[in-house]
Amino acid sequence: MHSPLAPGQGEEKKRGERREGVPTGDNPGSMELLSTPHSIEINNITCDSFRISWTMEDSDLERVTHYFIDLNKKENKNSNKFKHRDVPTKLVAKAVPLPMTVRGHWFLSPRTEYSVAVQTAVKQSDGEYLVSGWSETVEFCTGDYAKEHLAQLQEKAEQIAGRMLRFSVFYRNHHKEYFQHARTHCGNMLQPYLKDNSGSHGSPTSGMLHGVFFSCNTEFNTGQPPQDSPYGRWRFQIPAQRLFNPSTNLYFADFYCMYTAYHYAILVLAPKGSLGDRFCRDRLPLLDIACNKFLTCSVEDGELVFRHAQDVILEIIYTEPVDLSLGTLGEISGHQLMSLSTADAKKDPSCKTCNISVGR
Repeated sequence: MHSPLAPGQGEEKKRGERREGVPTGDNPGSMELLSTPHSIEINNITCDSFRISWTMEDSDLERVTHYFIDLNKKENKNSNKFKHRDVPTKLVAKAVPLPMTVRGHWFLSPRTEYSVAVQTAVKQSDGEYLVSGWSETVEFCTGDYAKEHLAQLQEKAEQIAGRMLRFSVFYRNHHKEYFQHARTHCGNMLQPYLKDNSGSHGSPTSGMLHGVFFSCNTEFNTGQPPQDSPYGRWRFQIPAQRLFNPSTNLYFADFYCMYTAYHYAILVLAPKGSLGDRFCRDRLPLLDIACNKFLTCSVEDGELVFRHAQDVILEIIYTEPVDLSLGTLGEISGHQLMSLSTADAKKDPSCKTCNISVGR
């Protein structure tokens, strides 16, 4: 049975705590003490919900009128102690048959560790509560965004993607040492590496998918890649058809911003049947490569033509190693704009353009 719970009823709980285990009402001793809940089980965990059940004495089943649930985000040892801490969430729910579902994006975040304990209570005629002792505390971790959540993000990204511009190359900017290492230690190959935690906290790709990042955005006035870069002054360029063609699947992975006017969309290019393709198939929305709002590959006059969205910055993850001999490497003439780096970038949780009504 689904039972949405709302925080903010802590005063009811406090009244119960003051009288824990003490008979209340006009006739002291008229109410037997409640047993302490035990054997908590948590399952069906999503990015913003979980199912919980526990065991209590049969004699309590018909008496209990309310549940108190103490839900706390597990403290991050690396958190900034001077920032506002998350306030522990005390939830109050009317008693329903167990298991029950706890859900709510206003207090549950995706991919986050929580601890939970429960207490049962009987609300009496005078408004006071007879309460049990607190159960043992158990821990669990919420899940990633599901496909339907990513579809919501995709829809939001599509609303601002803008018109499509032609391009011809994917490019990767980095320091000279990075490319030297690929040549001397990696067989002249750019090797996939694990994606960092930039972007939406609930993205299934963060810390899970291996790939090589590329860009494809062009300058409106020249149709060429920009000469500035936040990642280094050396650029590897590869013809678009080498990475993106009818043998490639394209997936939508994320949409976010970093407290700026710029919005980023992460897409995944995975050769069909590859390990990366199998990873994405069950987790990410699949895009039609010839017709979508972000990145297209279509046949025109017998040739492959490539287009990218004008008004979002695309980050492309290619899931396989890339041979440097398939492209060209050279130094760019522009500046290294470190402020535009998305490495471990944190998403702005207050942005109405790129947040959805699930998780945080």
